[in-house]
Amino acid sequence: MESTALLTDQYELTMVRAALADGTADRPCVFEVFGRRLPSGRRYGVVAGTGRLVELIREFRFTDEHLDLLRRQDVLDDRTAGWLADYRFTGDIEGYAEGELYFPGSPILTVAAPFAVGVLLETLLLSVLNHDCAIASGAARMVTAAHGRPIIEMGSRRTHEQAGVAAARAAYLAGFASTSNVAAGVRYGVPTAGTAAHAFTLLHDSEAEAFASQIAALGTGTTLLVDTYDISQGIRTAIEVAGPQLGAIRIDSGDLSVMAVQARELLDSLGARDTRIVVSGDLDEHSIAALAAAPVDAYGAGTAVVTGSGAPTAQLVYKLVEVDGRPVVKRSENKKTVGGRKVAVRRHKPTGTAVEEVVASRCRPSAEPHDRALQRPYLVGGEPAADLPDLATSRAHLAECLVSIPWDGLKLSAGDPAIPVTMISN
Repeated sequence: MESTALLTDQYELTMVRAALADGTADRPCVFEVFGRRLPSGRRYGVVAGTGRLVELIREFRFTDEHLDLLRRQDVLDDRTAGWLADYRFTGDIEGYAEGELYFPGSPILTVAAPFAVGVLLETLLLSVLNHDCAIASGAARMVTAAHGRPIIEMGSRRTHEQAGVAAARAAYLAGFASTSNVAAGVRYGVPTAGTAAHAFTLLHDSEAEAFASQIAALGTGTTLLVDTYDISQGIRTAIEVAGPQLGAIRIDSGDLSVMAVQARELLDSLGARDTRIVVSGDLDEHSIAALAAAPVDAYGAGTAVVTGSGAPTAQLVYKLVEVDGRPVVKRSENKKTVGGRKVAVRRHKPTGTAVEEVVASRCRPSAEPHDRALQRPYLVGGEPAADLPDLATSRAHLAECLVSIPWDGLKLSAGDPAIPVTMISN
C-alpha cells in the first residue's frame, strides 16, 4: 500500500510546525469524531470505514521525497521536516464497532495522542468515515426496503475509481449481496457478480446470437439483459435460446413495476417459472420500496449507492475535546462542542429493543440492566488491538443492530432519530 501521509490538509502541517515551535506539540490531547446531526431525512447512521482505517494509519509515513517537496514549497521548516521523518502514530484509538448504528452526538471515534501526533490524522479519518458511513447508511435503507430480496451494488462507473471500491465494501457491510467491482472482491472478499451490458447485444448481428454466445460462455444459469430492443421479444428470444431453465433476466429500463409483472406472466407462459427477474436503473430505497409488490427477485443499484442516496457525506467532524486531562469546549455559534472524553452505552428493553443512547462526558454512565457498551479499541500505543472484527462479523453486527431499533426507526420517511441520545457530564 502507498503512503497515506499526503492525504492531509496543509493546515494540519502548519499547526504541527507552529506547535513544535511553541512547545505545545507534545501536550496530551483527546480528539473525537462525531456528527452534530444526521443528514436530512435520516433516522440513524451506520458506522463504516473503521475496518479500513487501521491499515491506512499504519501506512501514514512521510518519505524523503514528500518532505523535500514540502520544504521547497515552504510548507515545512527543517525542524518540522525532521519530526515528520520519524512520524508514527503512537497513540490510542477507540470507537464504535464497524456496523454499529450512530446518532447525533455519538462519539464514533476517539483519538488519544500528543497534539501533533493526533491532529495530523484529521483529514484521513474524516475522508474515510464521512464517505463510508454515508454509503453504508444509504445502502442499509435500501436493504430494509428490499425486504430480504438481494441487491447487487453496481455503481463503480458513477464515482471515483477508488471510491467505487470503498463504496462496494460499505454496501456489502450494509447487507448488499454482491458487487460488480472486481477490486472489492479481491481486496475485501466481497462476492462479485456481473454478466453483460447492452454493448454485448449490439456487438452481435442479432439478439439471439448475443444470448447464445453468453450462454455458451457462462451457462444457462446466467442472467440475460432483455431490454436492448423490445422487452417482450427479448424475453421470448432468451427462452428460445436458453430454454426454460434460464437463470434470470434483467430489465434496466421502463416502468419497472409494470415491466416486472408483464415479464413474470410471459416467463410463466413460456414454462420458465423458475427464471428470476432482476431489475436495475437508478434505484434507491424509495423506488425499491415501491417495487415491494412486484414480482422482482433481485435489484441492481448503482448511482444512489455510491452517492449515499442523496447524502454523499455523513457530516462528521473531528474536534479537540481534552488537553492535559481537562475538557476544552468550542463555543462558536451553531458549532458548539461538549468538552471531555466521552463514554457511550446503548440501553435496551428486556426484549432487546434499543430505547436510548447515553453519552457521558468525563464520567461513566451508571450501569443498568441490558446496557451495551459501544466503544472498542482499534489501536493501542499505535499498534492494532487484538481481535479486530472482519467484514463478515461487522456485516452481521449491523443486521443485529437494525433489528434492535424501534420499528419507526426503520421508516424511510423523515423523522426524529430512531432513539434519543442523552448527554451527561460530571
